This record gives sequence, structure tokens and C-alpha cells, in this order.
Amino acid sequence: MKKININALTIEEFVALLKKAGSTTITIEEINADIASGAPVNSDGTIHLFEYVAWLLRGVQ
Repeated sequence: MKKININALTIEEFVALLKKAGSTTITIEEINADIASGAPVNSDGTIHLFEYVAWLLRGVQ
């Protein structure tokens, strides 16, 4: 089993992780739309899981 780095997930790894966690609707296109709307990404374009979740929670308020 490949180890994942939750501090630097590719978009594909991020979507796969969310699907394994139970999401039935998440898509690469949705993540790309979030990034275009300001979701944080690392300098190499990868996603930090907790930074992304924090960004989502800030939008809920």
C-alpha cells in the first residue's frame, strides 16, 4: 500500500482519498473549481488536507 502525504496531495490523490472516505460526488473538476475560487495549494500545486478543510470551514460561516 502506497503511503500518502496529507501535506502534499495531488488533486488525483485528494479526490481518491475523499472517495475512500465516503464521498460519492467529488470530482477533479470540483477541486479545480475550488482552487480557481481561492482554495489554498502548496507552491508545487499539491493540496495540504488540513489547509483545504480549514478553507472550506471558513466559507461555511
